[in-house]
Amino acid sequence: MGIFGKRRRNRAERAAGIADEVASGKGFYGRATRAFLGKEDFARVQQSIGAYRSGHEVQQLLAAGVPTVPAVVVSLADTGQLVNFDPVVDLVLQLSGGTVPVGVRTVVSKLRIPRPGDPVFLIADPARPGSYLYAGDGVAGGLPPQAPHH
Repeated sequence: MGIFGKRRRNRAERAAGIADEVASGKGFYGRATRAFLGKEDFARVQQSIGAYRSGHEVQQLLAAGVPTVPAVVVSLADTGQLVNFDPVVDLVLQLSGGTVPVGVRTVVSKLRIPRPGDPVFLIADPARPGSYLYAGDGVAGGLPPQAPHH
């Protein structure tokens, strides 16, 4: 607690708060960003923040032991956006045993960009039933994917 009963936030918490303001377009940082960038560029910033958040959420879900779903990359398209110098891409994936392709926009490591035919893992998105989050290829960094529980 601070002098007047307010808890001081650390640097990461303040940065997350600013990112929330920018993503929502509200608050000082959100309104200023929206005013300076214009509609199209502001939408790109919002998409990039969303892609970054989904990557962070995947790491938390993997750490909690949420099972992964195997998939194969059908196609890949670059969005032209970067998050921490890593590309944001649109992936079309075929779930193992599925017939309908699934689309996912995500940040991928520039060192491990998936290619058509590569096996990857997804996690069911708890915030949006029926959609998925990209969990990587299970090879580089992060936690190993969990086998699905039946």
